[in-house]
Amino acid sequence: MKQRQKKCKRTHIEELEARSGSSGSSEFLFSLFWKLYDFFGPQYWWPGETPFEIAVGAILTQNTAWKNVEKAISILKASNSLSPSAIWNMPEKELAALIRPAGYYNIKAGRLRNFVALLQEQFQGSMTRMAESDDMVVREYLLGVRGIGPETADSILLYALGKPSFVIDAYTFRILERHDIIDESWDYHMLRDFFMENLPGDVCLFNEFHALFVAAGKTFCKPRRPACDNCPLSEK
Repeated sequence: MKQRQKKCKRTHIEELEARSGSSGSSEFLFSLFWKLYDFFGPQYWWPGETPFEIAVGAILTQNTAWKNVEKAISILKASNSLSPSAIWNMPEKELAALIRPAGYYNIKAGRLRNFVALLQEQFQGSMTRMAESDDMVVREYLLGVRGIGPETADSILLYALGKPSFVIDAYTFRILERHDIIDESWDYHMLRDFFMENLPGDVCLFNEFHALFVAAGKTFCKPRRPACDNCPLSEK
């Protein structure tokens, strides 16, 4: 699949940092960002050719590897089924069969149809209309869809709709807990608020930061046997 996200230029992030003031939390978060960015470079997230494809990918990637999502999306494309109208008019069992490689296909077929139902009922089946609507209103709508939790909702907002909504995932929690930045009492909303309140609300920055956390989590901060000595966030 083609990469939709353009390169997040270093100069753009530097300008955001310069305008963000001297808040201790803001400076700290930018220091984390630069350590990751300087090590990994820009990540070019999220893969997908259209906003709807990206939204579908965000739903299908729940509890599975991205390579499996790519297989499912390729099948949807090959059968001319990767559109709101095609999914809306398709029997759920048929949709489940098409997305089988993504795992939990019966459950995910229902979630896709629930998302498309929201799109049809509130936004006339248009991702553009959804993107043009108020950020908080769209987020509340998404969180009201059965099977879409906050991480998936924020992924759709950020990557599919281009709205500045910071995405928190397991990698973010694991990295920050291991560096004693947060503890196990923090939940999704607390951690998201921490980023949202202490960083400029910028799509490019939020996109890159989340993707860099994923890169660090996959490369170094693994659930077992983390490679701490080589991690760009380690205190050397």
